[in-house]
Amino acid sequence: MSSPVPAPVVAELVRSGFVEGHHYGSVVALAADGAVDWAVGAVSEPVLPRSCNKPLQAVGMVRLGLDLPPDLLALACASHSGEPFHLEAVQRILASAGLDESALQTPPDYPLDDEERDAVLRAGGGRTSLQMNCSGKHAAMLATCVVNGWDTDTYLEADHPLQQGIRATFEELTGERAALVAVDGCGAPLLPTSLVGLAGAFRRLAVAEDGPERRVADAVRRHPAHVSGTGRDERILLEAIPGAIGKAGAESCYVVALRDGRAFALKTDDGAARARPVLMAAALRKSGVDAEPDVDGTAVRRTGEALLLGGGQPVGEIRPLL
Repeated sequence: MSSPVPAPVVAELVRSGFVEGHHYGSVVALAADGAVDWAVGAVSEPVLPRSCNKPLQAVGMVRLGLDLPPDLLALACASHSGEPFHLEAVQRILASAGLDESALQTPPDYPLDDEERDAVLRAGGGRTSLQMNCSGKHAAMLATCVVNGWDTDTYLEADHPLQQGIRATFEELTGERAALVAVDGCGAPLLPTSLVGLAGAFRRLAVAEDGPERRVADAVRRHPAHVSGTGRDERILLEAIPGAIGKAGAESCYVVALRDGRAFALKTDDGAARARPVLMAAALRKSGVDAEPDVDGTAVRRTGEALLLGGGQPVGEIRPLL
């Protein structure tokens, strides 16, 4: 499902005035009415959005009967950093369904946050399913199964009623049929869509006035640190733009939607995480979002700064080319 044409250069690595490398990829911006405002690259070709899909999966779970308070619903959308409040919240979701950590089928891992991982190692700890960054989504999936009386041992199977319900919601929100079912890093089913479809789906959440879409959007708005972590660029960006929702994913995927219906989605071909926030900040600047009165433009622009070091000092940057 790769693009039939080479992706364009969307960012370059500039060290001491010398361009030493490039990132290739695609970016799309939707206008408030959902039409494509501008685009770079193959934005209509399917991609695997990875964890960008989580808020859409959460909408599917709410439609299937999942009923969580906003902070825990935000965690259902998360690729969390593994901070103590994240882990406690995952345990709360499980306990609400009469389950514990042993029900999770996330692969054991260390916390995503470097400091939290180091703290675990200093304490003599190891990898656990609870610490894995997708454990909030998995706990919510298990809770949805319990609500419906579905088997919890097979909740990751693509033909499980949980996953079938999530797929129906995903295809409705993106407006695109998922041509295949891949397997995400956490073991859950992973559905493809185009960047246009992904941005459009988040737009539907952002403008929703009620229902599961509004519940998920409001949870992300109210608890952005639960969706990522206290030190993450995603949290900083969402707090800088009132009413925005968004989600980053592996392989340099990123999607952000604004309350007025504008939406942005991107992916780089090399999957380099360092390019992701640079390109999103550049896309928002290209559309003038950072200059709007209620937006903290300084914070938005700062999330897009990626300095290259030489001898411990800044000697260059990753420069967007949008």
